[in-house]
Amino acid sequence: MDKNETFWQRIDRRAPRVWRLVNGIVSAVLWLAVAGGVVLHLMAGMPRIIVWLLAAGALLHLVIEVFILPERSWRRWRYFIGEDEIHLRYGVLIVKQTVIPMVRVQHVDTKQGPFLRRYGLASVTFSTAAGSHEIPALSVEIADEVRDVIARLARVSDEDV
Repeated sequence: MDKNETFWQRIDRRAPRVWRLVNGIVSAVLWLAVAGGVVLHLMAGMPRIIVWLLAAGALLHLVIEVFILPERSWRRWRYFIGEDEIHLRYGVLIVKQTVIPMVRVQHVDTKQGPFLRRYGLASVTFSTAAGSHEIPALSVEIADEVRDVIARLARVSDEDV
């Protein structure tokens, strides 16, 4: 199979929504820390600069992780499954491209947490001796298909899937 740009696949269009939701929850926790800092400033005299630094960090996190990165990450995320290799390309500022030889794949499965399940998405994870890799946020049907294709090409037994 050729690795022309036409063979690269995107992850599901709903992925930015899931990432915004998860990062929004983290941002809410950060804003609770800011509120705690305000209370400590008023009750215990904690220096005001610490509260301002907490607020600046929380605001920076909110803008970058909730409003900017999810959409840009989705635009960059690509994967390609060839007969001999799996190619992953992702990253916003630093674009990382990983090539995983099929003969190195030892285990492949799908996973679905509560946020992915809410949007009907799943991730495909596969392991090699050097570590594990993930194709995030695919529709459940495509994730099952990708898992089965990788398992077949890597000759992972059905008991391992």
